[in-house]
Amino acid sequence: MLDLLSGLRVVSFNHFLLGPMGIQALADLGADVIAVESTDGAWQRHWAGGDIWPDGHSALFLAANRNKRSLALDLKSASGREIALKLVDSADVVAENFRPGVMEKLGLGYERLKARKPSLIYASASGYGPDGPYVDKPGQDLLAQALFGMMAITGQAATGPRPAGASVIDHHGAALLAMGILAAVVRRQRTGQGCRVDASLMQSALDLQAESLVAWLNAPAKRPVNAFNHVAGWYFAAPYGVYATRDGHLALSLSPLSALAEATGERRLASFSSEDSWTRQDEISALIADVLKTATTAEWVARLEPLEIWHAPVQGYAEIAADPQVAHMKSLVTVKGTGETGAPLTLVNHPVLYDGESAEVRLPPQRLGAQTAQVLAELGYAPAEIEALARDGVVKVASG
Repeated sequence: MLDLLSGLRVVSFNHFLLGPMGIQALADLGADVIAVESTDGAWQRHWAGGDIWPDGHSALFLAANRNKRSLALDLKSASGREIALKLVDSADVVAENFRPGVMEKLGLGYERLKARKPSLIYASASGYGPDGPYVDKPGQDLLAQALFGMMAITGQAATGPRPAGASVIDHHGAALLAMGILAAVVRRQRTGQGCRVDASLMQSALDLQAESLVAWLNAPAKRPVNAFNHVAGWYFAAPYGVYATRDGHLALSLSPLSALAEATGERRLASFSSEDSWTRQDEISALIADVLKTATTAEWVARLEPLEIWHAPVQGYAEIAADPQVAHMKSLVTVKGTGETGAPLTLVNHPVLYDGESAEVRLPPQRLGAQTAQVLAELGYAPAEIEALARDGVVKVASG
């Protein structure tokens, strides 16, 4: 079992995806993460991508909440806030992704907690940062993709903007949040100094596009950023992109046109210069598209591999689930669920190896309030007090 962060306690007031997923990474590495939710459950328990509810759990909740203990708490009550402050006293890190100002209204804002515990690391995830002209705008992955360039560069000139098919800004933002927290932890070990860490969808979106954005900002002439047909992005030369075959699709990366001419038999490709691959992208990609339609993906793979042309078949999720490299790396993990029947659940595993070892799922995503009584007992509450708090609706203790 990985214990790289053993001894680190994180109190997480997170919902949606970016915050929970970032804190999940710390939980995977051995941090004691206490996920604080309302007694009705965080938003992520009540909405599911694809309307998928394995064993009664939201698929969104399952994606970002393993290895966490669940405490269900009414933060609007005085007794609930008292419990929350006791938790803060025991914590190394407090993390939240409410809209700016919500934690302050609850009496749990950064300035108050910093005064209470100067060594505390306070991590906040938001749509656009803690302040500024967009502070009151709703922050959500699709909206951030629209505002900050992702849709424009993913779309094509002929069809217009297009969002990515996954919540890529949330996912990348989660990694940035975890990185920021760990950087603050390292500094505190040296100096004892606490820190406020802020991550946002906006900064995540811009960081994801650093290659493309830096190229555009420093280009002598500003070009439209939507892509040509087939070519994957405005700042790539042909043939870089995706092409239909007789039975599927094939991605072609950075490859000499002369090699493609040999592999495909389309000799006209060899007549284009390196400069043409930038200035005549549509013409070149159209030739490639026409010839690739004449054979199956497997047939093209057999022709491209001997010439060491960079390529990959476009795989769907069914192919990913059966992919031998995915299996070899243990990238997907199946665990016993904690839902209505305890049916097995398949999750995407922690993405990094440490000395060749991957993180374990010590706790599958938990039922709401599954560890409420346990956490309160650690804070010094007696069984009768816990029963009274549950009876008064201040906390929820999971049954069974």
